[in-house]
Parts: sequence; C-alpha cells; structure tokens
Amino acid sequence: MATRPEVNRPDRSTPDRGVPSPTTRPATPRSRAGAAWVGIVVAATVLVALVVFMLQNTQPVLISFFTLEGSLPLALALLIAAVGVSLVALVIGSVRIGQLRRRLKQERREHA
Repeated sequence: MATRPEVNRPDRSTPDRGVPSPTTRPATPRSRAGAAWVGIVVAATVLVALVVFMLQNTQPVLISFFTLEGSLPLALALLIAAVGVSLVALVIGSVRIGQLRRRLKQERREHA
C-alpha cells in the first residue's frame, strides 16, 4: 500500500483564539479612497514623464497629412497622434459597451 506524502497542516495542539500569529498580519480591506490615491499617484507619475518627454523632444519635424503640410515640435506631433488614437479607442469601446448592455437587457427580458 502506498503512503501519502506528508501535507503541511496547522498545529492543532493549541486552540485558535482568533489572534493572528506574529508572523502573519490580517489582510487590510481595500477602499475606494485607497484606490483613488493609487490612481492619482499613477496619473501624476505619467504626467511628469510626459512633461519630461515633451521638454526633451522640441526639435521641429515636417508633418504631411493628405495635402496638408506643416512643421510641429516632435513631442506635440506625437501627443496629437496619441490623443487621436485614444479617441478612436474610446469610440470603439463605447460602441462595444453599448452592444453588451443592449444584449444584457434583452436577455434579462427573455428570462423574466
């Protein structure tokens, strides 16, 4: 007959009184204020990085779009492109969220 491998089990010789051991800490519940604080710190860090990037990339570049042509600082051209991509992603995401909401409403009506 094969023996089962030893499994680490808590020591049951002392009763558990609900007091955490010195090596473990109780989990701190997450809060909206904590999440907001993390979001603010991340946003501020990204903003600082963006400002540094813009200050380091001020050389002019020639931009051509169909028949339009002009000269802009490199950082500004990239910022405009990033905003354009963000707007496209926002529109596509909003359309998809609308589709999912309509589908969910329809399914709720069918099951009601």
